[in-house]
Amino acid sequence: MNIRRKLKAHSEVHTGPLNDILFILLLFFLIAATLANPNVMKVSLPRGTKDTKAKQNLNVSIDKDQNLFVGTQRVEPAMIDSILKQKIEEQRKSVDTPTIVIHADTVSYSGRMIHIMQVISRNKAKSVIAVHP
Repeated sequence: MNIRRKLKAHSEVHTGPLNDILFILLLFFLIAATLANPNVMKVSLPRGTKDTKAKQNLNVSIDKDQNLFVGTQRVEPAMIDSILKQKIEEQRKSVDTPTIVIHADTVSYSGRMIHIMQVISRNKAKSVIAVHP
């Protein structure tokens, strides 16, 4: 009398579909991460001819109403020198030469942008002006 049953159990797991799903998820998150930049104010940027990307440590924005923003925090024009110096020193703890990206609206005053670039230069950091390609 044979009481034991013969069970045929497969110990293999098919991972082909799992690899496809993981690859699609990886692509989705890589694309979503490059599109999202929450520290930038919406301004109308000028057109540019070169497509150079800079590693963004800090963003300074000037909108069409001449308001200044460091990240998303609004800053008074009289305080921009001290706030930029403070932010650059904070960034210097993690990076040797911080890069500040200036997002200036096309109707903003160029004198204000030049003043910000001078402050950045005095504090030994790099300044980059954002443009649309």
